[in-house]
Amino acid sequence: MFKSTFTEKSNAELISMLLGVPEFNLKMHELSDIVQAPRSIEGVGEKKEAKLYALQEVTRRLMAQNSRQRDAIHGPEDAAHILMPKFRYELKEHFSVMLLDTKNHVLAIPTVSIGSLSASIVHPREVFTEILKYPTASVILAHNHPSGDPSPSREDISVTERLIKCGKVMDIPVLDHIIIGDNKYISLKEKGTIQKTGPAG
Repeated sequence: MFKSTFTEKSNAELISMLLGVPEFNLKMHELSDIVQAPRSIEGVGEKKEAKLYALQEVTRRLMAQNSRQRDAIHGPEDAAHILMPKFRYELKEHFSVMLLDTKNHVLAIPTVSIGSLSASIVHPREVFTEILKYPTASVILAHNHPSGDPSPSREDISVTERLIKCGKVMDIPVLDHIIIGDNKYISLKEKGTIQKTGPAG
């Protein structure tokens, strides 16, 4: 009963109920603005801001958990479906690795580095330190572009090439590098940067 009632309500109505502020205070704000800068809304203080951020984090974790419980990774679209909730609200570049077992199920998606608004510094040693914590058979590299444009930079391609070489030495193949933008993604394997071997292609 409650579930169907909530699904019929607008974003402003739901956030009004959650934060206890008049719906009128929310009408001039986009949903993304409310999520990223709740204190800009009249009537929202530190406690209500913390409440919203806590709910946001719980939602992100539930979405990521539900995504990981799906079938094995068969291609870039499967990987992107799991990664998008992880990166959705990040304002800085986050570089992560999707660790796969021998059946291409996701073992974990640890974050290796967090950069500025435009760049993430990634060292192979840090990446493979995370990889070796699990019985990893193969990996998919992943990071977000907060600008919303997932087009790869020269540094993105350079980092990918370095990690592919390290993966060959460690006998843990790098299957793809997924760059997440605003509700879209780019697969470097599909672009031809990575040779098409394994499930992510």
